[in-house]
Amino acid sequence: MARMFGTNGVRGVVNQDMTAALVLQMGKAIGTVFPGRIAVATDTRTSADMLRTALESGLMAVGCTVIELGVLPTPALQFFIKEHGGVAGGVMITASHNPPEFNGIKLIAADGTEASRSQEEKIEEAYSNPIPSVDWEKAGTVFKLGDTGEAYVDAVADKVDVAAIRAGGLTVVLDCANGAACRTAPRLLSRLGVRAITLNSNPQGEFPGHPSLLSEENIQQLKDTVRDTAAALGVAFDADADRCLFVDGRGRFVSGDKSLALLARAAVLNALGGIVVTPVATSSLVDEVVRSVGGNMIFTAVGAPIVARVMLANNAVFGGEENGGVIFPQHQCCRDAAMALAKMLELLVRNGPLAEQVDALPNYYTEKRRIECPEEYREQVVKYLADRTANLKKDTTDGLKLLFDDGWVLIRSSGTEPVFRVFAESKNRQTAENYANVYERMIKGYLSAANGTVDD
Repeated sequence: MARMFGTNGVRGVVNQDMTAALVLQMGKAIGTVFPGRIAVATDTRTSADMLRTALESGLMAVGCTVIELGVLPTPALQFFIKEHGGVAGGVMITASHNPPEFNGIKLIAADGTEASRSQEEKIEEAYSNPIPSVDWEKAGTVFKLGDTGEAYVDAVADKVDVAAIRAGGLTVVLDCANGAACRTAPRLLSRLGVRAITLNSNPQGEFPGHPSLLSEENIQQLKDTVRDTAAALGVAFDADADRCLFVDGRGRFVSGDKSLALLARAAVLNALGGIVVTPVATSSLVDEVVRSVGGNMIFTAVGAPIVARVMLANNAVFGGEENGGVIFPQHQCCRDAAMALAKMLELLVRNGPLAEQVDALPNYYTEKRRIECPEEYREQVVKYLADRTANLKKDTTDGLKLLFDDGWVLIRSSGTEPVFRVFAESKNRQTAENYANVYERMIKGYLSAANGTVDD
């Protein structure tokens, strides 16, 4: 049985990998494993209607009732499912940060969290076999609901101090990436009494700055606009608006680990302690900041669904990843960019300018490397590295994390690409770079000796 679901759903180039026929069969498989009412939403990609109708046809062919919600952020779909009993699950048609020629399927469980790996495996198994359709009189139907984004925005606003934010007189620049945030982010700022300046708020299916929307090099317009307008904050969303990154009032990009640390500290302080959950790839900055205010950390494998389920199991007060995906369980246990924005605004009015808060954080330096590796060599590379680091302190939660007195190195295979990723971190920039160089050379050297296609 071939694995179809990656770290965050099934993705591919439309009409090459992600075809209507594939999505039709996937709809039948999902409806077989999750019979009943299925909520469906999309981001703004031009292929959304084609894939949505194929998915819905598959669902109805096996007797499911489809609740069609239109264009919405992924967390808005998740909120709808969580709040409405009797919904068996949901499907978000999106490829997140991938460029516009991509699209995909993200499966949502009945509790509003992303589906577990065991649920995905059941769907993969069903997909790989013939799936009979129901008799004509049992075929499903579609119900199209009106604007469900308003209830989602109100729920986000209810979790922050609206009066304090309104009194702050803030101006915020929104870069909606022409994605699903166009539907909800401006509304949220209106609800919070914040002046909004919007960029790329045309839901036309073409995304600026691809292929990686959420990176510093792709938000120059946002940084310039924050400076030119003297705004208090800038925020950039990905296409399905479950992740966002920030720009401070000086027009400086705020790395995801720093915004994660600030939001985590606030969550722990508000709860008078508690657990924060994040993957092993996250900067030690978060660990230091959380422990400094009495919180505790749990580290997981990479992936928002894994983080969310560990949070639920441990009654965590906060969680997230350094890629801009943060989770506030008092709202819902999934990545939610609107909630991140609202909580960041609350931090600004309570603790002062974001630039000053960021500058007060401890300094850590991270080096990231990407090394192409054929699938057939992945396990061999991991064994090779493990054998040569047998005497070192390590964490094998996800890949191989080597722990040193002055930093750490994480080597893990990507869940979406045939590559190894090497992360190295230290409070000394040169130390981090040296660690990254050593293990990059080791991997490339092994691959070069194994197949002669990678230079040392």
